[in-house]
Amino acid sequence: MPSVHLLDYVAGNVRSLVNAIEKVGYTVEWVRKPEDVANAEKLIFPGVGHFGHCLTLFGNGGYIEPIRKHIAAGKPTMGICVGLQAFCDSSEESEKVSGIGLVPGSLKRFDDSDKAVPHIGWNSANTSRAGNVTGDSVYGLRPDSKYYYVHSFALPYVEGQLESKGWTVATARYGNEEFVGALAKDNVLLTQFHPEKSGAAGLRVLKAFCDGQQVTKLPQQPSAQAAREGLTRRVIACLDVRTNDQGDLVVTKGDQYDVREKDGVDAGGAVRNLGKPVDMARKYYEQGADEVTFLNITSFRNCPVADTPMLEILRRTSETVFVPLTIGGGIRDTVDTDGTKVSALDIASMYFKSGADKVSIGSDAVTAAEEYYARGKTLAGTTAIETISAAYGNQAVVVSVDPKRQYVGSPEATSHHTVKSSTPGPNGEEYCWYACTIKGGRETRDFDVIQLVQAVEVMGCGEILLNCIDKDGTNSGFDLELINDVKASIKIPVIASSGAGHPGHFAEVFEKTPTDAALGAGMFHRGEYTVKQVKEHLQQQGLLVRQFEDV
Repeated sequence: MPSVHLLDYVAGNVRSLVNAIEKVGYTVEWVRKPEDVANAEKLIFPGVGHFGHCLTLFGNGGYIEPIRKHIAAGKPTMGICVGLQAFCDSSEESEKVSGIGLVPGSLKRFDDSDKAVPHIGWNSANTSRAGNVTGDSVYGLRPDSKYYYVHSFALPYVEGQLESKGWTVATARYGNEEFVGALAKDNVLLTQFHPEKSGAAGLRVLKAFCDGQQVTKLPQQPSAQAAREGLTRRVIACLDVRTNDQGDLVVTKGDQYDVREKDGVDAGGAVRNLGKPVDMARKYYEQGADEVTFLNITSFRNCPVADTPMLEILRRTSETVFVPLTIGGGIRDTVDTDGTKVSALDIASMYFKSGADKVSIGSDAVTAAEEYYARGKTLAGTTAIETISAAYGNQAVVVSVDPKRQYVGSPEATSHHTVKSSTPGPNGEEYCWYACTIKGGRETRDFDVIQLVQAVEVMGCGEILLNCIDKDGTNSGFDLELINDVKASIKIPVIASSGAGHPGHFAEVFEKTPTDAALGAGMFHRGEYTVKQVKEHLQQQGLLVRQFEDV
């Protein structure tokens, strides 16, 4: 089997890239020292995280000149995400650090005045700007395909600037900003998006690079609807994973977080078993899920950290599921069964190496936020959120929020941030505030959701998974008032969760709130609706979604 060389350094989830390369028919050989670059024929430069950290690491390691020589020799070279950014002149992210300089231009941070930053989700990489379709596909890129992006800095597109230097440019739009999604010139392919996380569309790009197919014919001219540019509406499938009473790992679903049966043939309090995690994740991927989230709701506390069953679930899932994977549960400073102290960063690193793209932090985020305010809004520098985001970038850290409504007669009745609700309380109260909970909703804190999300944003969280205990398991739709309130208070993306019962609820949350994504669980697990049906409904409502492509 032919091989591809991959630069080996701390770059987040490299496991998925390896799996994707193997999926398209190649084996991976590692470049672990500068001298190895000369032995490479096809070289891929992955990247997640900070521009300055990446360039400093490679500069100090002696890699930059060997990479220049590799490119000058005409050997195929691919850069992914920060792997693209590193080849630019400079970046606002680290103004004192110079890039490799192959691509003219400086990276700018997205304007967050009208949109969430980081830019997370599925967007275009369109080589047919303004509808000028030539009929050619550059490295498998197609105007009607969507690709997965996760970044805060991008190379702004200036018409003609890169083309005059011989580059073929694929662009994407985020809000009113047009930026470079991919670049190709001679033996070099650079993508701001992650092909290994972009489903069949991304695998096609990887295969074209590995096969050396720089230009092919498009199979057909895309329709105007199919080639619409911009960030799509993300539909996420969430799997709550725990051990059942027989010790097997199962996907379950609770009502207000209670996962045990209450009636029917399984009466007697057995853990609700809805299927096997790896099989269900693959099913949702094949239905078109834009992301898959695993929530480890028992943390598997009685086994060595290195043998945590969720690590194996991630390894197996990432072999067949080529969209982003998030893992939550048990990501905290802990003590292993042999007494060894293990940091939250160490645990997150194990998850990333096993196939996760993001980690989700729940109860520990509430504790960290409370302490942040107790210190007078001063960062500790040692929390899980801070240490993981510093190492892997804020896009790798999700905070899972579990709020619960607390009704009051007036805003003056509480010191917390209130919302005037269209749903009165049990005694006719018109106002409520959302109290944070911990320990799976079992303990309510005197701490509101706005305090929490604003604190974790400062700490380095890149995305909020916004649950709602009042809505969980009700199939009555998302809490729109909660979502609008949280979105108005922060700049980072928000995933709406809890309450989805049918496709109309997804359309409603996207039409009535500025949420960045919406998550479903029980309605998918029970087979009442598929992810594909949800997306078809959204498209019928005129909303932009990613179309599933066969591998």
